[in-house]
Amino acid sequence: MELPRVPGDVLVHLRRARDHLDAHYADDFDLDLLAGLAGMSRFHFLRSFAATYRITPGAYLTQRRIERAQDLLRAANLTVTEVCHAVGYSSLGSFSSRFAEVVGETPSQFQRRYAAAGNPRIPGCYVFMAGLVERTAMTEKQGGATRP
Repeated sequence: MELPRVPGDVLVHLRRARDHLDAHYADDFDLDLLAGLAGMSRFHFLRSFAATYRITPGAYLTQRRIERAQDLLRAANLTVTEVCHAVGYSSLGSFSSRFAEVVGETPSQFQRRYAAAGNPRIPGCYVFMAGLVERTAMTEKQGGATRP
C-alpha cells in the first residue's frame, strides 16, 4: 500500500513530535500530546507520521527505548530490571520479550556478551544521577516544576 506524501511544511511539526519522543522516551506514550505538539488531530498525525517516517509513533518509541536499553546494557553496571524501568517499561516480561524480538537475544544474553568482552562499565549510580540532572535541567529550562 502506498502511503500519501506529506507536504514539506508539515515536516517541521512532525519533527517537533519526533524530537519529543527522542527526549522523553522513558515517559508514558501519549498520542494526544504528540498530535498537539504537531498541531494536528491524532488521526491525521498518525497517518502523517507513518507516511513520513515509515513507522508508527508507537513503534518509533519502542525502537528508541530498545536502542537506549542496548546502550545501558553495554556500558552501565545496571541490572536488566533497572534498565527496563530506566527506558520506560513497567513490566520486565514485556521489556524482555520486546527486546528479544527486536535484537534477537534476551537482555541478559546481550549484557553478558558485552560484559565478557571486558569493557569497563559505568557505575549505575552515575547513570541515574546523570539522568536526574538532565531531566531537572530540561524541566527548569521549560519553566516547569521537576517531576518525581
